[in-house]
Order: sequence, then C-alpha cells, then structure tokens
Amino acid sequence: MKAQSYWLACDTAFIGKQWLQPAYLHIQHGVIAQVCETPPVGQPLVNAGPGMVVPGFIDVQVNGGNGVLLNDCPTLAGLRNIFAAHRRFGTTAMLPTLITDSLDCMQRTADAIAQALTSGEPGIVGVHFEGPHMSLAKRGVHSPQYLRSISAAEMAVFARQDLGVKVITVAPEVVSPAQIRELVAMQVKVCLGHSNANAEQVQAALQAGASGFTHLYNGMSALTSREPGMVGTALADEHSWCGLILDGHHLHPLSARLAIRAKGVDKIMLVTDAMPPVGTQDTEFAFYGEKVRREGSKLLAPSGSLAGSVLDMAGAVRYAVESLEVGLDDALLMASHSPATFLGIQDHHGSLQVGRRADMLLLDKQLQVQHAWLAGQPWQLENNDNEHC
Repeated sequence: MKAQSYWLACDTAFIGKQWLQPAYLHIQHGVIAQVCETPPVGQPLVNAGPGMVVPGFIDVQVNGGNGVLLNDCPTLAGLRNIFAAHRRFGTTAMLPTLITDSLDCMQRTADAIAQALTSGEPGIVGVHFEGPHMSLAKRGVHSPQYLRSISAAEMAVFARQDLGVKVITVAPEVVSPAQIRELVAMQVKVCLGHSNANAEQVQAALQAGASGFTHLYNGMSALTSREPGMVGTALADEHSWCGLILDGHHLHPLSARLAIRAKGVDKIMLVTDAMPPVGTQDTEFAFYGEKVRREGSKLLAPSGSLAGSVLDMAGAVRYAVESLEVGLDDALLMASHSPATFLGIQDHHGSLQVGRRADMLLLDKQLQVQHAWLAGQPWQLENNDNEHC
C-alpha cells in the first residue's frame, strides 16, 4: 500500500487512553487525520485484520539487536541492523543506546545518529548515552577503564543539535548539579542511574533538572529504613519517569508492582536494555573483550552478573499483563505514551490520536505482533537484511 490517504478499519483500537470497538482511522500522509466509531460513508476501507490496533512501542534503551552491539558498530548500518531486530516485536521508535565507552566511540555514535536523522532512517528518534559518567561502585558490567568525569570534549558531544532527542544516564555523585543544569540547558534529558548516591544527592540532581531514572532498582543505591537511596527517592518523586526492565530477571514481580503503584503508569516506561542476541538464536557475544552467554532468557557476564537483556517490547507488555496482572491499557501506555511524554515527542508519537504519526501495531489475543505500520505504511516485520558495519 502506497496510498497517501486511506481509511483503516479496526476490530478494536486503543485510542489515547480508551478502547474503540470498532474503530476507523483516516490516515493522510502518514498522520492520523480522523478517528471514527462508525464507518465513513462512501469511503473504501482497508481492513487491519483480526486483532487490536495499538500505538507502536517506544524503547528508550536499546543497546543492540540482530547480532549487533552499538558500541562495536556505531554506524548507519549498525543502527539499521538493531532497529530491524526490534521492529519485529513492535518497536516503531527507539533510542539506540551507547554503553560506557571511549570518547572516540561516543563521537562516532553521534555522527551515525545524525546521519540517520538526516536521511530519515525509520525508527531512530535520538540517542541514549548510558555513561560514562557513573559510579564505580554501581557500574554493573560497564567497563571501569572508561568511567570518567565529564570533560569539555564530552560536553561538546552532548551539545550537538543534530542528534534528535538526547538522553544521558549519569551518577549524581560524579556529575554535579551545575553540570546537570548545563546539560538540561543543552536540551538533554538527564537520567540518574548506575549510582551509589544518597537521597540528598539524588534530590539535588532532580532539582537541577534531572527527569528520569535508568532501569529502576538495578545499578543504584537501595531503599532502606534510614537512607532512601536512589530507589526510594525515585519512588517518592512525583515528577520523574522511571524505566523498568520486565524480563523476569531484573526485577522481582513485587518490586515491579510497587514501582508502578508508587509512580503511576504515566511515569513508568517499559524498556528492554536489549543486547545483540535479540532477534537471533545467538547464545553468546563479545563484550569488552569477554564473552556474555545466554541462558534461556537471561544474559550473564563471566562474573555471573546480568548483562543487559534479550527482552523485546512486546515481551515486556506481555509480562506486565500476564505476570504483574497490569491491565492491557496500562501496559500499552507504559510502552508508548509514557516514553513519548518523557522524550517530549508526545505531539507526534505514542498514541493513536488525531495529529499523531500513524505508527501502529496489530496485536493478536496473545499480544503477539502480527502487523505494523510506520507513518501509515505497512512495514515488513521479518528482517531479511544484515548490513555489515
């Protein structure tokens, strides 16, 4: 289908924060122009197929996929490979995420992101630098050789205006409130994570403009009776967003339910923290010169620590519904509307409302992705290409 204008007939559709059954969406030039509950008179209809039409998923933290780790392939081809893996599972917009690395790798990643945005590469809306300005004590699998304070050279990367939405994960004991204010002034979304900060340090970072927490609970100071730590401060804060990795390994179900109850679905984002095996049958991959092995749905570093995930966004939605007993509408909001709002792209992404991009999915009753549309155009889910870096 190459039509610039058509009506899509849906058995069921999740529109904004409500369900319509049936629903008729008028797509014009890749944007939703009208939403109706009754069929338009005299207009030919395109049938979406059996199932429910929902907004495309938005993933704020994607390290790799299709056998590619962004750190090892910071090129346009690398970005295409990673997105090709995740589009199969409903991701229609993502932030490729660079794990702590050298300045040169950061610069090459920024160049690739700029190239992707300039050429209109599907699915890429910005970049997430997870590190290198984080705590040694809570570094997880991030290489200690690259951990460092912010210098003028890194600030120059973060200041670039050709990177789309910019997200940075920092530790507030490494990056000062003044530096956070400077980053925010550069239109950077500052997330807190991989940190052993106390509550006062976290609060100071929030007051300076930090607005999110990277993979809540994981890689951060815990909530205790007399020291709330980063976890407690995040749960108590009304204004910030928190990412959750719902793969059944990073979080106990009770911890996940607590976070959703404390923050509300509007402030929780489902994220994957995905690594290269997503979209493949690979059982291991190289990471900082070592081997990370896959055991079922778990990735383990040689130390035995979790090393990212093989989670996809559709899997995160299913886990929320099936294991956490979250309502499907709330799970979809956490996978689309909430990350769009955090990223500041909610006027164009994250819901099937008039004026939004027609990034849509067709889900079956088992919440498996059957079909996808990007900007109103049918999109091939299976990946037949594997470009070299």
